[in-house]
Parts: sequence; structure tokens; C-alpha cells
Amino acid sequence: MNRRESLKALTLGSLSAGLLLEACAPKGDVHDTPAVSADAAVAVPGREPFEVERDRQLNAKTFFSPDELQCITLLGDIIIPRDAHSGNASDAKVPAFIEFIVKDMPEHQVPIRGGLRWLNLRSLKHFNKSFASVTDTERIALVEEIAWPEKSKPEVSQGVSFFNHIRGLVATGFFTTEMGIKDLGYVGNKPNVWLGVPPEIVKQYGLEGV
Repeated sequence: MNRRESLKALTLGSLSAGLLLEACAPKGDVHDTPAVSADAAVAVPGREPFEVERDRQLNAKTFFSPDELQCITLLGDIIIPRDAHSGNASDAKVPAFIEFIVKDMPEHQVPIRGGLRWLNLRSLKHFNKSFASVTDTERIALVEEIAWPEKSKPEVSQGVSFFNHIRGLVATGFFTTEMGIKDLGYVGNKPNVWLGVPPEIVKQYGLEGV
């Protein structure tokens, strides 16, 4: 797998449009959102005080345990690894993004936590170790079982569903950061330079010297 496959999975609909729009909404950078007091909320550009206060409350809470967050970090860096072009998912603070999203959108909590538990049980069954404790080779073998839905076995269908879900979150988290946007090569709109009507067009309409 590579970051291009992750983006392909995203565009093919592994992630709901609603989540993508929510992630791209002008809330500031949720990867780095600091705890802001209600008194200071009015000083945050482009944000209503109630939005800043709600983010402050969400950031003050913790959903994932350290072990769960470690698994999310490992998975994220498998889905989007570091390469010569840019950093990996954890470099872009994707685990913090997922921590925020599951608190902001609680419907993700049970599927992600349940999927992490499934993955650990699968790892224990195969290697007698947790997902975080196995070797890199063993970890990739576990992921390969569930990363390709068209090739997976029925017995791992729950894992496939989980991996599709986490892959969508990782892709959204990465490709909505400055690092991810640069990785895509997206430059957005840029100011143009107007050099006037091309000479051949001026000549065509007999407007030379006008």
C-alpha cells in the first residue's frame, strides 16, 4: 500500500461526504487546536465564540487509551508512510485528528474502538502478541488480510469494515493538512498576470495601434 492507494480509497467512497465536509469546515486546524478560554474565543479569527468553546471542551477530554492511540498511529503510518516526498500520517498529526473526530462525531467511537479490539484479538490469535507488540513483518501480514476487500476472506469481514473506516479517517486527516495538500500538488487559485490582448487577435480585428 502507499499514499496514492489511500487517496484512491478515499475518492472511491470509503469515506462519507459528510465527514469530509466536516473535516474541511473552517474550524481551524483540529490537529493543533489549543485549549482556548471562553474569554479569548472572540479573538480567534473566523470562529464564533461557541465554536471555540466547544472545541476547547472536546480537546479537554480523552477518548482513546494510550494503547489504542498507539495502534492508530501504527496503522496510520502503514496506510500513509513517510517517503522522499513528504512525511507519514503521524508526522501530520493524524492520530490527534482521529482523536478529535471521534469526540466531535461520536458515531465513529464504537466502530473504531471495536475494530481496534478485533485487530488485537486477531494478532493474539496469530502471534500471541498485541498488534503493537508484533514485528513489522507480522504487522503488515495482519493488515494485508483486511486491506483488500476483494481479496479478503469472509472470516475477516469485520476487520475489513474497520480498516476501510480507519483508512478513510487517516486519508482525510492527512490530506486536509498543509503537508497532505502539498503531497497532492494542489496549489489552488493563483493570481494571473494580464499581458493584454494577444497580438494575433489584435491584428485579426484590425485594431493595431488603437
